[in-house]
Order: sequence, then structure tokens, then C-alpha cells
Amino acid sequence: MNSVPLYEAKAELFRLLGHPVRIRVLELLQDGPQPVRDLLAAIEVEASGLSQHLAVLRRSGMVSAHRDGSTVVYSLSGGDVANLLRAARQLLTHKLTGQHELLDELLKAEESTS
Repeated sequence: MNSVPLYEAKAELFRLLGHPVRIRVLELLQDGPQPVRDLLAAIEVEASGLSQHLAVLRRSGMVSAHRDGSTVVYSLSGGDVANLLRAARQLLTHKLTGQHELLDELLKAEESTS
């Protein structure tokens, strides 16, 4: 049996994270376990759509679920997911800061030509 190269496994992980609903679910679960009804209210997506995204996240091992009576409660499977989301925020902050600096330069250049 051939194993999947590490770069392909990483690409599959990023494809898994490539949907805004999945990212939003993971962000919400950083605050602690949440029942499906709360996730549904916060994300404003059809219940069937949310169910599909939760199933993908569950199969990937990023989230886990347990029943509390008739309610299904989801939680992050480990701290690594929260660390990944934190790293993404840091990368975006750095990128957007650079764009803000570029915008400032463009605005200054336009003011000097006016």
C-alpha cells in the first residue's frame, strides 16, 4: 500500500478547511462545546447544510460530538485546531496590515499630485 505524501495530506487538510461555514463552526467552538441549535443560530445556514459540514469536520477528527438528552453537542477535538485558527488570524493580520500601509502610501501620493 502506498502512503500519501505529506504535502498531499496537508493539501487535503486545507481543502477541508476551505469552506467558510466550517471555519465559522471551528471559531464558534473555540469558546467551548455548543449544541447544534446554537451553531445554527450563529451561522444562519440551512440545518441540512450545517449537518453536512459538521459531518465532514467530525470525520476529519477536528470536532467531536456527544448527546446530551435529545441535543447533540459539538466541541473541538483538541487544542491544535484552535492553534491553527490562531495562526490563520496572525497571517491575515500581517497581510492586512501590509495592505493598509500600501493604501496609506497610495493616498499620500494622490494628495501630493492634487
